[in-house]
Amino acid sequence: MMGRVNSLLAIVLVVSTTSLLSDLAYCEDPYVYQTWDVKYATLSPLGVPQQVITINGQFPGPKINCTSNNNIVVNVFNNLDEPLLLTWNGVQQRKNSWQEGTLGTNCPILPGTNYTYKFQVKDQIGSYYYYPTTPLHRAMGGYGPLAVHSRELIPVPFDLPKDDYFVFVGDWYKKGHASLRKLLDGGRSLGRPDGVIINGKGSFGTGNKTGGEDSPMFTMIAKKTYRYRFCNVGMKDSVNVRIQGHTMKIVEIEGSHTVQNVYDSLDVHLGQCYSVLVTADQKPESDYYLVASTRFSKKALTSTAIIRYVGGGQVPPSPELPPAPVGLPWSINQFRSFRWNLTASAARPNPQGSYHYGKIDITRTIKFVLKPFSKVGGKRRYSINGVSHVDPETPLKLAEYYGVADKVFKYDMIKDQPSDSDLAAEVIVAPNVINGTFRNFVEIILENHDKSVQTFHISGYSFFAVAVEPGRWTEEKRKNYNLIDAISKHTVQVYPNSWTAIMTTLDNAGMWNMRSMSLERQYLGEQIYVSVLSPNRSLRDEYNLPDTQLLCGIVKDMPKPPPYSS
Repeated sequence: MMGRVNSLLAIVLVVSTTSLLSDLAYCEDPYVYQTWDVKYATLSPLGVPQQVITINGQFPGPKINCTSNNNIVVNVFNNLDEPLLLTWNGVQQRKNSWQEGTLGTNCPILPGTNYTYKFQVKDQIGSYYYYPTTPLHRAMGGYGPLAVHSRELIPVPFDLPKDDYFVFVGDWYKKGHASLRKLLDGGRSLGRPDGVIINGKGSFGTGNKTGGEDSPMFTMIAKKTYRYRFCNVGMKDSVNVRIQGHTMKIVEIEGSHTVQNVYDSLDVHLGQCYSVLVTADQKPESDYYLVASTRFSKKALTSTAIIRYVGGGQVPPSPELPPAPVGLPWSINQFRSFRWNLTASAARPNPQGSYHYGKIDITRTIKFVLKPFSKVGGKRRYSINGVSHVDPETPLKLAEYYGVADKVFKYDMIKDQPSDSDLAAEVIVAPNVINGTFRNFVEIILENHDKSVQTFHISGYSFFAVAVEPGRWTEEKRKNYNLIDAISKHTVQVYPNSWTAIMTTLDNAGMWNMRSMSLERQYLGEQIYVSVLSPNRSLRDEYNLPDTQLLCGIVKDMPKPPPYSS
């Protein structure tokens, strides 16, 4: 009898264990759900009423607060009078360029309709933001914060701060997006911005008070430490940020934990996000200004926000603002001081430094040359290696997936390393798409022949920014690369008449956008797409077209291609 009982218990144990393992195998990571109402509102960021894009009545929009590997589901209702797309700046969208939200990957959400984005922040942590990619909507707002926290089992290389603040800084125009688009379509430049805003508010009225108010934008308890996540969401200028009387310890840049150096101020270039720790170690009765001012512009534009200690506010902030640094060398040296924290873990338990990018053989070198504007048909255009990108009616990714790419665009219209005669030729206006070989380790050189600072973002990947130097790049310059602890990031600046070298592995199948973060330059063609196809058409490498994907252009009524196999 006892033997039969033991046998039954053994069978129950095996079945229960098998069921548990099966459940674990199919267990999904947690979900974060949001529903967004995107519409216009009349606000006054610079003291003049103008049309602004709000999300759920907020500008900046609602925060997506999530943890590494969470699934994000955002149902977007477009209540504007124009088509809309949103991108998730810095989220790598592993195997899932279907959710990237650019005009090369997605059909826009038509007015009065909705679309649900679903993506996973796979193996990522850090500070990011979302914004609209449909033409010049970024000039109206529509952006907001996205914070990805480490899982509880992953150690973070600093103590949990008392609170966590996003600080969106950036230049701003008083003209509406329709007026700005009319300028560009008419062959003119956007010109100088009208001011700088911090979390949707700029300085106007008396002095430098943000929004003309004395109320604080941020509060701190004396002796406590806070995390400030600075993101430059502007359209034209780099911005320097600093806090009266306080230093900033940098801890994270675009998803990478950094060596924790201390700075009085930081240059934050277009599209970049930096996380710092600030300790409330000054006189608690006083208020302090957080200062944001443009860099490398003929006339610096400045805005401030008040930081107040809890129980303080008796003494107004000093009218003497901490000065911004001067010149390019200071900024270049600061870039070189940023280092990857090799011993810290990021989204995974293994240390960041366990990935030895400097020991991987380069399989391809691509040099992208960024020139001043050219005139095509009497109008301004910006180009990369002689091609100025335009978005076709059918998104590039859909055309490729449906097998009709040849009817929409041509691959590889540019050379990997253009000659002087190539660059001197007449600019071609067309979709700019190059092929990338899956899992190749590539070196990309951004060579800036213009007189202004450029900033470039690559979607779908992070890369190692291994060098920034003046002049022209040559192969012998590789001896100056940082092949040990360069920051892994997604956006990098290129200084005037200088070059920047980055390295990455093309291990994420999809159609990925590399773009100037200057709104004018991007709109007028300074962007390119990299097509990275899995040779196996396998779900291990790329997800199938979602059933809910919006279709447009020549693929709208075509039968859906066979799905990828497992």
